[in-house]
Amino acid sequence: MKYRKLGKNGPKISVIGFGSWAIGGGGWASAWGEQDDALSIESVRAALDAGVTFYDTAAVYGLGHSEEVLGKALGSDRPNAVVATKCGLVWDDAGAIARSGAYESILREAEASLRRLGTDYIDLYQMHWPAEDAPQEETMRALEKLAQDGKIRCIGVSNYNIEQLERSLTVAHVDSLQPPYSILRPAVEAQLLPFCQQNGIGVVAYSPLTSGLLSGTYTYETKFSDDDWRSRNKAHTGEGLRQNVDKAERLKAIAERHGLTLPQLAVAYVLAHPALTSAIVGVRKPSHITGVLPAADVALDDATLVEIRGIAAE
Repeated sequence: MKYRKLGKNGPKISVIGFGSWAIGGGGWASAWGEQDDALSIESVRAALDAGVTFYDTAAVYGLGHSEEVLGKALGSDRPNAVVATKCGLVWDDAGAIARSGAYESILREAEASLRRLGTDYIDLYQMHWPAEDAPQEETMRALEKLAQDGKIRCIGVSNYNIEQLERSLTVAHVDSLQPPYSILRPAVEAQLLPFCQQNGIGVVAYSPLTSGLLSGTYTYETKFSDDDWRSRNKAHTGEGLRQNVDKAERLKAIAERHGLTLPQLAVAYVLAHPALTSAIVGVRKPSHITGVLPAADVALDDATLVEIRGIAAE
C-alpha cells in the first residue's frame, strides 16, 4: 500500500480508501442486496491486514448502522485507522432524510456519530452535501468549533463546487474535498481539482468505478430493480448503458495490456491525477477491496492516460 498526505495539514492516508456505504444496509444501499454485518466486519479486517488506513462512512448510511459496524470492526485497531464520516443529512423518526448545515444541527450530529463509532474523536468530518437551510460559512463555523474542541481533527466537504469552497475558506481551512471522479465522470479535472491543488485541499474521490459501470460485469442486458436508483439513471439504462458498456470493453483491453483488471485500471487512472490523495472503493465483501489493491502500485504512462481520456470523451 502507498500513502499520501491529505492536503497541506492532514495525515497520511492510504491511496485506496474503504467505502462503507453498503455496510450500512437498508435505505439507499438496499438496492445492492442485503448486507451481513459479519461479512462487513470481515471486509474491514481484510483491509486493515492489507495496509488500508482510510475508512470513509457517513451518518446517513443505514441511518447510523454503517458507523456502528465500522466502529465495532476497527475495535482495538482504531488508533491505526483514519476514520472519516459525514454530517448534513438528518432523518426523522420515519426515516425521512433532509439536508441541514445549521450550526446546532452539525454539533448534534457529531456527538451522535462519536457515540455510534465508539470513539472520542473523528479524524475527518465532512459536510455531506451543500445545504440550503444555512450558508456555507455557518456550517464551517460549526466544523471549526468541533475542531477546536478536539472532537474532529480535520474538516472536509463533499460534493462542493468552487464557489462553495471559496466561501468555506473564508472561515477556516478545508482539509479535503470528496467529489465523484472516474474515467467516465472526469468533469472535476477541468477546474475543481486544480483549485484544490492551488489551495492545499486534499481530494478523496468517490465512485471511481462509476457505480459499477467500470466493474467489467455489465452487459447490454443488465437490468436494475425498480428500487435501485440506477434503473432511473441514463448512464445505466438504454442507449447510455450501451455506450458505457462499449467503452468499458475498450478500456478492458487497455487494462489487460497492462496486466490489470478493469477496476484496477479505473482506480489507477483516478490516482494518476496529482491532486488526488485517495480513491474510495465501495466494499460489500473482502474481495471488493483486496481485488483493487494492485492499483496502488500502478503508474500509468502519459500515452495510456491520453488513450483512456480519448475513449471516455467519445
